[in-house]
Amino acid sequence: MKAVVIRRFGDPDGLEVVDVPAPVPAPGQVRIATEAVGVGGVDAVIRRGTLSGHGFREGHLIGSEIAGRITEVGEGVDASWTGRRVWAFTGLSGGYAEQAVAAVEDVLALPDGLSGAAAMTLGGSGVVAHFALARARLAPGERVLVRGAAGSIGITVVQLAARGGAGAVAVTTSSAERGARLRDLGATHVLDRSGEGAPDAPANFDVVIDVVGGPELPHFLDRLDANGRYLAVGVVAGQPPADFGMRLLAAFRKSLSFATFSADTVPGPDRQAVRSAQFTEAAQGALRTVVHEVLPLDQAASAHRAMDAGEVFGRVVLVP
Repeated sequence: MKAVVIRRFGDPDGLEVVDVPAPVPAPGQVRIATEAVGVGGVDAVIRRGTLSGHGFREGHLIGSEIAGRITEVGEGVDASWTGRRVWAFTGLSGGYAEQAVAAVEDVLALPDGLSGAAAMTLGGSGVVAHFALARARLAPGERVLVRGAAGSIGITVVQLAARGGAGAVAVTTSSAERGARLRDLGATHVLDRSGEGAPDAPANFDVVIDVVGGPELPHFLDRLDANGRYLAVGVVAGQPPADFGMRLLAAFRKSLSFATFSADTVPGPDRQAVRSAQFTEAAQGALRTVVHEVLPLDQAASAHRAMDAGEVFGRVVLVP
């Protein structure tokens, strides 16, 4: 079967399409004929070699989120799964392929009316958005800033915060056109990447949800109001300065909080419950999904170039 591996860490040209044997489901796993593959920020971080210290090596078969139809089940898995259309988390490998395996507890049946591509915009990102807002304890009437709102996580955070009664939903983005699209999804104020916006934009926020990280993170810590909560859910722009915590100490009397958040810390059944509810809402049109582009699997490098260039609004999806 065709698959995409990281032949060389670094830029997208290091991705290569290869022929590999089809995976065989182990006990507790299912095999899925892939119809859609999500291209996410974590894929780019792994591809660049940033996480090589965590065991990732060149030759790694990239990808973690797919949709498709189950063709085979492993020992101990109910045979009734066979033939069902599902979303699946494959771990941090194996997704960019014509066939993939996943643990059955990381598989969820897709509702009628939800495409595989649409599922890619919510399966992982929607769960992060939901639990990040819960962890930040965003209350009705409070002001939230979504930093890096043009990706699937940010787009879902904007929608959930708006319908949850936030007093203001501000976003950082790179263009007026993207800002207009985010307003259509529920944003009330549009800021540029440095955090500057119209005179009526809030100066400070109760909550910041940050997908970006990077060297500018301390500047946005300064935008927290008293008792403000800052939640980093991604570092697509790299790690913040090593001494960024000094900003919190300098503002000691404001009682600020900073935390990281990974959905890995949420129990699996809780993740699946939220995921199932969001899939149903999306199928019914109550939660909007944004697919930037659908590309053939062998154009994975092009998808990564667009992501590195900041051109993606929503999620790029690959199809075998």
